[in-house]
Amino acid sequence: MATESNDIVRYQRYARVVEAALAKEEFSLYEVKQACAEEQPAFVTRVVKGLEKEGVLKRIDERPKPTFRWRVDRKEFSAPGWLDRQIYGSRLTRTPVGERPRERLLREGAAALRTAELLAILIRSGRPGESALQAGEKIANRFADGLEKLPDAGRGELKSVSPAIEQTAYCQIMAGIELGRRVVAATNALEQNLEKIGGSDDAMAFCRRHFARLAEEGSQEEFHIVTLNTKHAVIATHQITVGTLGASLVHPREVFRPAIRDAAAAIILVHNHPSGDPTPSGEDVNVTKHLEEAGTAVDIRILDHIIVARDGSTSMQEYRQR
Repeated sequence: MATESNDIVRYQRYARVVEAALAKEEFSLYEVKQACAEEQPAFVTRVVKGLEKEGVLKRIDERPKPTFRWRVDRKEFSAPGWLDRQIYGSRLTRTPVGERPRERLLREGAAALRTAELLAILIRSGRPGESALQAGEKIANRFADGLEKLPDAGRGELKSVSPAIEQTAYCQIMAGIELGRRVVAATNALEQNLEKIGGSDDAMAFCRRHFARLAEEGSQEEFHIVTLNTKHAVIATHQITVGTLGASLVHPREVFRPAIRDAAAAIILVHNHPSGDPTPSGEDVNVTKHLEEAGTAVDIRILDHIIVARDGSTSMQEYRQR
């Protein structure tokens, strides 16, 4: 019990110094000592130097008073985690299971994790005296001013930051970085190759090409949708119904289900007229209006309704403006 009580007192003393340092982006050692006047100056110096040693602080001036600047975003800095490491060292973590990196990732998603936590998951296991999370904190702090430099770090460099970075941990970090690079490259390439719909002319041109067979050879009315992303680039096309177009047949649930599945921001409605005449009927107009109202409810915009036929194509948006 005495040890636990002493730990609590030490934790509180460390916390006061860290809190004083966190008050400013840039501060002098003298200012922190003034804010913690009840503490021994040597103790304050030791705590600040501890933050500097882990790469959290950067010394920017030595004389006449040592001055420091935070190398990490103060809002992102986990003061409780740092304090735990100073007070409890390699003893059993005090962090609840639900707050550990892997559990948080499963519950909240990878985007919710700090860089140190993502690194801890890749490192997987620490070594006596240093946990995977502690190793992740050290590396995140070292590269806080330039995370883009991490892929170029050699194994020796990372091991000098944390002894937990053995061969396996180093390979896992580098593999994770490379996989991320490839995912980004593939995403960018896909977005560049996607056809974008800027308006009714683009919509009609796309539908004439993509639904050429339907326009020329369709013997029954078919209703399709084209799903679009936030930049109005084509994601996919989906057949909804086959048969005479009508509000009873084209139900909003069936229309918007694939759009929601594609995470579409907008859609184009498409159907054919087997008669060869692309002129919209009264039912075409009613169905368009009905689906536009449903789209508002689910926050998916209907960009246009294109009718394709042997004799041409018609944009409902342009038709209604005549």
